[in-house]
Amino acid sequence: MTNTSANKNPLRDVSRDLFSASIGSVFCCYVGQPLDTVKVRMQTSPQHFTSISQTVLKIYNSEGIAAFWKGSIPTAAGMILENGMAFGVNEGLKRAFPDNTTSSTSQNTSTSPSLSKPFLIGGFTGCCSALVLLPSEVVKAKTQVVVGQNTSSMEIIQQMIRKHGYKSMFVGLDAQLARDSSFYAVFFGGYELNKYIFQTIFPNIPEELKYFLSGGFAGMMGWAAAMPFDVPKTNVQSQWEGARVIGSYWPQMKKIAKQRGFVGFYSGLGPTLVRAFPANAALFLGVELGKKLFCWNERRNVVE
Repeated sequence: MTNTSANKNPLRDVSRDLFSASIGSVFCCYVGQPLDTVKVRMQTSPQHFTSISQTVLKIYNSEGIAAFWKGSIPTAAGMILENGMAFGVNEGLKRAFPDNTTSSTSQNTSTSPSLSKPFLIGGFTGCCSALVLLPSEVVKAKTQVVVGQNTSSMEIIQQMIRKHGYKSMFVGLDAQLARDSSFYAVFFGGYELNKYIFQTIFPNIPEELKYFLSGGFAGMMGWAAAMPFDVPKTNVQSQWEGARVIGSYWPQMKKIAKQRGFVGFYSGLGPTLVRAFPANAALFLGVELGKKLFCWNERRNVVE
């Protein structure tokens, strides 16, 4: 894909971005959801869920294997919206502000890419994504902390609206913005950096493997940076009482620091990083393969 063709047909580029992001989102959700459930249990009830192995066994023994995919439907829907926004905004900004230091071809490694631009674009992308993702994140957090009940996401939504109205779908907005802006800055910036490193050190690396490894490590880097913001966010959004759209985040951070100390902000870091590699490797691989599938189908329609 050349920049010229993208400028001539922006609608095509947006369609490709949304299509590829949807494929990557489904891959990411069902690969990473089990460990995300483990992470949430460890973050919200550290006194009951003390380690990855203990949490996995406790969930499996008391609730069955299906419990690991609790909240997967709203998560998948949220991921499609989130990644459609994230990759759409990110790719659009990259086309609007191209990195003139490098070529779009993977063979060009003579000049190192701009390091600041992907991180800045990623941070702005995170703010946009947070606004789209917020309702599904609130529902997912409340669903995942329900123990020993087969409560559906729709039932959670109905309870939220009945008790606190539609504003309950948007609690923790400030927390979501803090978490997502930091995450996406490192996520997209790290992905571009990792691709450059792999291409430079291993110039003959298969493209699919490069996407897979770069995406996996970018996910781990992003979550390591965002984890201190994610723990209070999860606690705020999983609460039924007292949480506000804006204003509950900093009190929750102070509470965690007082009760658990600095390490409290990294509760669930282990399962998060373990989940981050395969989930985000699948995400970026799905996105890149989705782009190729879109272009292949486009060429086939032209031939027909």
